[in-house]
Amino acid sequence: MTFTSTATRGGSRLLLAGIVVSGFGTSAMWLAAGIWVKDLTGSDSLAALGAFALWAPTLAGPVLGTVADRTRRRPLLVAANLGLGLLLLSLLAVGSAGRLWILFAVLVAYGTCGVVTDAAEAALVPAVVGKDALGDFNGLRMTADEGMKLVAPLAGAGLFAGYGGGSVALLDAATFAAAAALYARLQVREPAPARRTTGVWARTAEGVRALWRQERLRPLVLAAAATMLLAGLNGAALYAVVDGGLGRSPSYAEVLYAAQGAGSVVAGFAAGGLLRRLGERRFAAAGIALFAAGAGLRALPYDAVALGCSAAIGMGLPCVLIAALTAVQRETPDAFVGRAVASANTLMFAPNAVALAMGAGLIAVVDHRVLLPLLGAAGLALACATARRPSA
Repeated sequence: MTFTSTATRGGSRLLLAGIVVSGFGTSAMWLAAGIWVKDLTGSDSLAALGAFALWAPTLAGPVLGTVADRTRRRPLLVAANLGLGLLLLSLLAVGSAGRLWILFAVLVAYGTCGVVTDAAEAALVPAVVGKDALGDFNGLRMTADEGMKLVAPLAGAGLFAGYGGGSVALLDAATFAAAAALYARLQVREPAPARRTTGVWARTAEGVRALWRQERLRPLVLAAAATMLLAGLNGAALYAVVDGGLGRSPSYAEVLYAAQGAGSVVAGFAAGGLLRRLGERRFAAAGIALFAAGAGLRALPYDAVALGCSAAIGMGLPCVLIAALTAVQRETPDAFVGRAVASANTLMFAPNAVALAMGAGLIAVVDHRVLLPLLGAAGLALACATARRPSA
């Protein structure tokens, strides 16, 4: 990673460490929350609702992102992490199904705070690392996120099995306290936000316009949204591949998830150099093509092919997401970055959740050996369309 000074290197490490530490706790809680609800109620639907409670605030990203632009981002991150850590302590009172409402309320607040802090972190990155190193930092962040997803859920499930949900809440609270301490050590100059003269809806519209009117940003964000739609349909076919294609037990899905995670780790490490060489548009197109090839070929009933395809999917998907985020951070004026990033995240990730629900019904009536090649063909067409545009 290329930095301009020792201070920049130190700041980037502190920022990345804060993101990684809080991300570890979040990944641990994500799985443990569903197990907790299932343990208290025996209901699969309520367990799924717990995961949805964490994700749902993403839909309000354009509105919530305004918070990240109303104040300096570093103090906001410190306060939000400390506040969320204290809020998590209330989960120690959840010992029966009658107090499940506390867990759901905390999960909604957790997800809401996550949207705000994600926007604040993304808006702070250019000030800390410099715009020339955005791709490197975003790639390393992706690597760290995927690494946490491989380790933290297992840690959370193990803690829950041994000591109950309260122990996971304590772990998560500790990670947020540690992240707040790391953010507090950041030395970064942030200009005071402009005085507010408009209401929240007008500020939300300003952020969306700042994203949508940029000719260099809009195609990338739309390409990422379309890719995540295809990724959701591909994800819905996972167990059909495992059972119907490979003749394996459902637990084999964890092996494929691990291969995909490993691919994402590799992509994150390589992202900075490839972005400088290819530019955001061609880098995104290459990632989409790699994902499309992996999705289409996993219809073949061979273990080695399935593992290779999972790794290819893991390497391809982060490319378009990193390219879009880097472009938004680089091209959006500082006063609008929080709102623009939150809006872009909503546009990119909401289609994935919708496609997962659609795919659950589609895979019941369409054989995965037909569906997956069609997804692959659609992905390759999207990659070609993205590559044909002028390079960003």
